[in-house]
Amino acid sequence: MTGHRRVSDPRGQVVLTRFECRGLLSLLLILALHHRVKREVRRVADGYLGHTTLVQWRSRTLLSFSLWDRLDSVYAMGESQRHITASRLPARLRATTSCGIYAYSGEWKQVMFGTPTAAREPLFAAGSTPHADLQTDLHTDRRNHS
Repeated sequence: MTGHRRVSDPRGQVVLTRFECRGLLSLLLILALHHRVKREVRRVADGYLGHTTLVQWRSRTLLSFSLWDRLDSVYAMGESQRHITASRLPARLRATTSCGIYAYSGEWKQVMFGTPTAAREPLFAAGSTPHADLQTDLHTDRRNHS
């Protein structure tokens, strides 16, 4: 991809991918492949924290959730040859896919109720959040523009 600039964000990230499969066999193949790819991504991707799936059997839908310590680390999935190869399978199985990347929005009391609270991202142990100032700035901006 020439001309593409990587986006950077130091906040924790959740990547949610949805696979809507046409049949049970397609769903099972994609689910099995997810478990196989997960091991390699864990090995090659710095900042990868974990992964889980949610299967909606009746609708033949798989939701894949992965947790990352920052946005820059999500790009490391491109270092996994197994992930690159696996990303082509859903189209061949005629599964519909969509994916979104969600960033940490702040401490729940502040986000839900506007209560002044020190932002502490749950991905990091107490006292070790490397970017607390960013969280405070984001919430200050949100309240001022509402």
